[in-house]
Amino acid sequence: MPTVPHVAQLDDDLAALHQQTLDFVAKEVVPHGDQWELDGHVPRDVLRTMGGLGMFGIRVPESLGGLGLGPLASATFSEALGSSTYAGFDVTVLVHTDMALPHLLNSGSEEQLARYLPEVLSGERILSIGVTEPDAGSDVAGIRTRAEKDGDGWRINGSKLFITNAVHGDMTIVAARTKPDDRYGISMFLVEKGTEGFTVAKALDKTGWRSSDTAELHFDDVWVSDDQLLGTVHRGFYETMRNFQNERLVLVGMGLGAAQRAIDITVDYTKERAAFGGHLFDLGAIRQRLGMLQAQVDAARASMYHCAWLAEQGIEPVRETSGLKAWACEMINNVMYDCVQFHGGMGYMRETTVERMSRDARILPIGGGATEVMLEEVAKRLGASS
Repeated sequence: MPTVPHVAQLDDDLAALHQQTLDFVAKEVVPHGDQWELDGHVPRDVLRTMGGLGMFGIRVPESLGGLGLGPLASATFSEALGSSTYAGFDVTVLVHTDMALPHLLNSGSEEQLARYLPEVLSGERILSIGVTEPDAGSDVAGIRTRAEKDGDGWRINGSKLFITNAVHGDMTIVAARTKPDDRYGISMFLVEKGTEGFTVAKALDKTGWRSSDTAELHFDDVWVSDDQLLGTVHRGFYETMRNFQNERLVLVGMGLGAAQRAIDITVDYTKERAAFGGHLFDLGAIRQRLGMLQAQVDAARASMYHCAWLAEQGIEPVRETSGLKAWACEMINNVMYDCVQFHGGMGYMRETTVERMSRDARILPIGGGATEVMLEEVAKRLGASS
């Protein structure tokens, strides 16, 4: 069974959070994950249960009803979620808690927080973040969806693509261009499900993350009032950038949790699989490759918690987190590749856990900032302290 990792940054509270999450995943997720993969989403009652346990308020200030923890807690939580082996479940939760909710917390007015936060924390209102478009993924400044002032509100037109939680969720935080002559003149809006002109154009069929819902969204003259503007007008690009390092951190965290489980599963399998008069694990080539995979996961885990620790000190670790995202997500895919390989023919069967995990892992070097973009972020900062 998964255990709490041995890293210097985990105090008793964080270790307890990790263990609580591991226990929840083992009891409430693993027994039902196969059905969620078929259904294409995580049931709302499961998300409500998580909300009731306080899992959606880990980063929310205590004054607003949360636990008031920081980036180390996000790393801890995401890694523990990754032990589920169902990355679609993991990302459903993390989009809500660590990719969308921070925008509401960072930029929301007192009135917006009072109106939405209680239901967000309880799991009654599930969030998605609508930034990516057909022609704008990692290049946020390239978005074409526009919002134009209209009376005491705004009228939004455009589309979004690859938006997690948007099919079954309740509110999307939408980035739209509000200053056409400024590449960075973007604003953020709170758009509730059911708003006239706001539609799910298509539920998308993905290779992996099958238990998460992902949508293409259309905005056809969608009108929202001024009190649905999130943060400062024309400053949405910078407000979006503010959370990117945390988004990348938790994607690495869930991937590392999965990679560790894949190694553990594969070690158990190779110790039982008869081969050449013994077992696969008896072969030095197998043992040593598994040993190297474990060493790489351990190194990436240490780097992840270091990045989280830097963020807790008020340092924005753009270079470190970008480098971690680039290397770790490629490495995680290598782990999955070898784990499938060591399962032999069974590794190619849909009934085998590592087969699903290998499909789930493939998106990690793409989502949240492609590897190539991450390496550019590192290169731009060569010679700098961060």
